[in-house]
Parts: sequence; C-alpha cells; structure tokens
Amino acid sequence: PSSQAARAERSPFPSSWTSWSSISSILIMASKAQGSSSMKVLVVEDNTVQWMVLSQKLRNYQCEITLAMNGKEAVDLFLKGKKFDIIFCDKDMPIMTGPEAVLKIRAMGETDVKIVGMSADDDAMEVFISAGADIFVPKPIKVQDLESVIKEVVNKKKNTMV
Repeated sequence: PSSQAARAERSPFPSSWTSWSSISSILIMASKAQGSSSMKVLVVEDNTVQWMVLSQKLRNYQCEITLAMNGKEAVDLFLKGKKFDIIFCDKDMPIMTGPEAVLKIRAMGETDVKIVGMSADDDAMEVFISAGADIFVPKPIKVQDLESVIKEVVNKKKNTMV
C-alpha cells in the first residue's frame, strides 16, 4: 500500500479533535435530507476511511446513519434509549471492542436489532456470533452483502407492520 493509504489506516485526523459528534450529526442530517426510509443504522467503526466508505454505501439505501467510534459509544447510545434497525460493528476498536459491545447490547434485551459483525480478521466470525451478532461479513464489505442485510430487515419491518 502507498504511504497515503498507510496514513489513512491510522486516521487522517489528529486525536485531539473532538468534532466526531458534529461530523456524525452532519452525516445524520445529510442522510435525513436524502429522504428517510426510517431505516436507522448504527455504524460502530473507529477507522475514518472505513466508516466513510460504509456510510456512502448505506446512503444509497436512504439509511439514517449514526456513528459510534467505539463499542462504548454504541452501548451509551442504547443506554440513552436510542433504537436502531441494524448495527454494523467493527471488531477491534479502542475503549471497547465490537464483540464486547454486542454482548452488552444483547444483555440489555435488544433482540430486534440486526447486528452485523465485520472484520478482516479470520477468527472474527466465531467471536462475533458467540457474542450475539446475527451475522458476520468480512471486510471490505461487498455491496451485495450490504444489500441482502438491508433487504432482509426492510422485509421484516414490512411484515411486522401488517
């Protein structure tokens, strides 16, 4: 990989930046402005490039996107009463890993949310599934994997509304 790609893997922003919530708010507003499908998606990802790519793919499906930079932020959103239809959760993150967050979210009784574990690690599938994730997708996420998860949740929502 180029040195630019190596820098992007770390994070292009200084760690002293505290504007993640404002970036997340801008993403949410942009998603809502594109016509809300009422599909609420939580992306739990500490790598800026990864969440920007995933968010862009999700916007094609008119998803309302919320960003959490680690597992603790994701758990805190649920503690504040936030509800999501789908969680895309990375494995290795600072403060709290993805599988730890999945365990805590499931322990709160959140059984309706579709949790998708994602990682480039070979052992990640087993770790996520045993923590309570519904499915695992390897990174980088393929558009067809994303589409099948979204379609499944949309169909489930339609059937429960009848």
